[in-house]
Amino acid sequence: MPAIRPGVAARPYAGIVAETMTREQRTVLAIAVLASFVSFLDGTVVTVALPAIAEDLGGGLSTQQWVVDAYLVTLGAFILVAGSLSDVFGRVVVLRVGLIGFGITSVAIAAAPTAEFLIVARALQGIAGALLVPSSLALITSTFRGPAQARAIGIWTGATTVAMIAGPLIGGVFVDTLSWRLVFLVNVLPIAVTMWLLARLSHRDHRRPDSRVDVVGAVLCAAGLGGVVFALIEQPNLGWASPVIWMPGLIGAAAFAGFLVRQRLARDPMMPLDLFRSRNFWAGNLATVFVYAALSLNGFVVSVYLQQGAGLPATLAGLASLPSTILMIVLSSRMGSLAGRYGPRLFMTLGPLVMAVGSLLLLSVGNEFDYWTQVLPGIVVFGLGLTATVSPLTAAVLGAIESERSGIASAVNNAVSRVAGLLAIAAVSAVVGGALDLDGFHRAAIVTAALMVLGGAASFLGIRNHLSRAD
Repeated sequence: MPAIRPGVAARPYAGIVAETMTREQRTVLAIAVLASFVSFLDGTVVTVALPAIAEDLGGGLSTQQWVVDAYLVTLGAFILVAGSLSDVFGRVVVLRVGLIGFGITSVAIAAAPTAEFLIVARALQGIAGALLVPSSLALITSTFRGPAQARAIGIWTGATTVAMIAGPLIGGVFVDTLSWRLVFLVNVLPIAVTMWLLARLSHRDHRRPDSRVDVVGAVLCAAGLGGVVFALIEQPNLGWASPVIWMPGLIGAAAFAGFLVRQRLARDPMMPLDLFRSRNFWAGNLATVFVYAALSLNGFVVSVYLQQGAGLPATLAGLASLPSTILMIVLSSRMGSLAGRYGPRLFMTLGPLVMAVGSLLLLSVGNEFDYWTQVLPGIVVFGLGLTATVSPLTAAVLGAIESERSGIASAVNNAVSRVAGLLAIAAVSAVVGGALDLDGFHRAAIVTAALMVLGGAASFLGIRNHLSRAD
């Protein structure tokens, strides 16, 4: 997928941004955008390719879920380790390793001979992807200050969210005109450009010599997420009474509980629980759980249903999300600036509520399918709400924590968002009733709207404007 240039996302404020950024700041922002863009893109580009993958390699709904969730399990588990690795080895080093690993696993996925091989490669790709996002955001928060930081986060958020939304479009074009395998090779150019920019960067890397990597915590987190996700995805096939289902689920829940205990007791935890003493940090992460669970559920269901239910080709299914992409490109930087001026609470409250309305508009989809009257209105309204939400949400969470802990704070927030999406997709079978038909599509739209309302409520009740970092 072509990289989104910072100047594109920032177009409404292009003159202001250009005047206030130094050459080093522009390079840092470009690196952060491109590196994160690759990771977010691969989390969503696969959704529109799922029917083609299932047709080529075999497997039903559960295989399609695993292709998505194998990536999200390791991404969610190891993104916290990546925050610690950035403190130990430096953000630039971790970025380089992540980019190389991401490129190698992308090639492996493109060459996958079986569904099982592809799922394993996706899991490994999730580990590489986990190295990219926290270090990218930490570079921004350590380089920019004040209003400039809010604008930079707005640009970063717009570009990475565009990757999440535009991924199905790019995937659809490749599936219909070339091959689903080539979908995973679109990362090559952005990775190459980012490596070149890193070589030019004169930014001094920050390391904490007293930091350690919590390996035990990482294993417990991965085992916890993997066990719970396995149970959620496979239970429609075997039922909750099967020991093959309830045992991994129980072990996963116990492992994740052990992970939380470990974070309370470890000398250098990968998720320091004291971060959640900050009101805006815990409230922002709670809102993140609901909003990103809804985003992932909506993205998965819409992409698959438009092909398998409505009969659209992959390209048209991907084009369905284009209006939201355009809104993100045009408005996200402005929303970041407005949130920096007026505070994030209003935007984080109204944005999810607007997205809930957009989700409910999808209930108009019927057996006689018409994109323009049944889908487009909901997509546009959903995109407006999304644009109003994501930049203020990111700024509120990171702004609640002191800058020297920005790496681990961004890692925690990104882990929360990935885990929320992971569990939502794992629960797709339960949400849609076992089959992604029209009734299942409508049920998913209602659940998406309910999650968005909860996200808006969490923001309204929890977020406070202009809190000091100690609050």
